[in-house]
Amino acid sequence: MTALADQKALALFTDGACRGNPGPGGWGVLIRDDSQETELFGSERHTTNNRMELVAAIRALEAVSPEHPVAVYTDSQYVRNGVTQWIPKWKANGWRTAAKKPVKNQDLWKQLESAAERRRVSWHWVRGHSGHPENERADALANRAIDLMLADDTGVGGTTE
Repeated sequence: MTALADQKALALFTDGACRGNPGPGGWGVLIRDDSQETELFGSERHTTNNRMELVAAIRALEAVSPEHPVAVYTDSQYVRNGVTQWIPKWKANGWRTAAKKPVKNQDLWKQLESAAERRRVSWHWVRGHSGHPENERADALANRAIDLMLADDTGVGGTTE
């Protein structure tokens, strides 16, 4: 076994939030490894909850080195099922659904696929708003991003450690 194969996966907890759907939205990420935690968050003035869920997963993957295996935890079955089951079918159908309609959020699905294919990723679904501590933190970050954007009207995004 190589050292790379022996690496413990980084835990990436992601969540999106939207006030109205569509409406002001935010995304939050908690990255945890053995020695530290990193929080990421951002917002968009007019978006949907599904878009914010996707952006959270994309930003989480982009924030870590491709050499690290990662475990992504999301409370979005849309994200988990999309990336693990639906993308290959959509691609085979020219980015159309089984009903022959264009795939919604195709731009973000392509970004997520690109970010994920360069890494060793395991995808995990957790029930949202059920007291899962890391999911609750990611949710709080997403809502904090919305609050900050609405308070200063700048579309704030940031990183804290």
